[in-house]
Amino acid sequence: MNSKVMFRYTHFYKPIVSSEKMISWLEKNRVVPRTITLLIFISIFYISSLTFPPPVAGPANINAIAYHIFIFFLLAIFLFVSVLDRKWDFKKIILSLSITTIYAALDELHQFFVPGRYMSFSDFLFDFMGIILASLFYFILIFWKES
Repeated sequence: MNSKVMFRYTHFYKPIVSSEKMISWLEKNRVVPRTITLLIFISIFYISSLTFPPPVAGPANINAIAYHIFIFFLLAIFLFVSVLDRKWDFKKIILSLSITTIYAALDELHQFFVPGRYMSFSDFLFDFMGIILASLFYFILIFWKES
């Protein structure tokens, strides 16, 4: 293998190996991802309860979009690590995806009742995007480990 190909291979391989090692550690210490999952649930509820100034007219706020994708990515990843045990258990996969998706919908519904906040279908879609990205990431790691 020439050095250019080796450089590309190692830069792709190292993040996957380090992510896999981190997830393996979390799977061995189940109390950590379960605690983090609970803290993320609470944090999302708390932040959704805060009142923010109305958005400025114009393009979508990139910080809000990044927040929605990132926080639900984290929630889904830690819930998968807490529940799935790296097995293709279809019922647990559907349960985990359902819990995170329903929580995203309930989060938007909750904002409808908070003064100064509003329910947004686009926010729900960004939440769902984070959930899907986390699913792809986690299942790629499972596939990587099995191959």
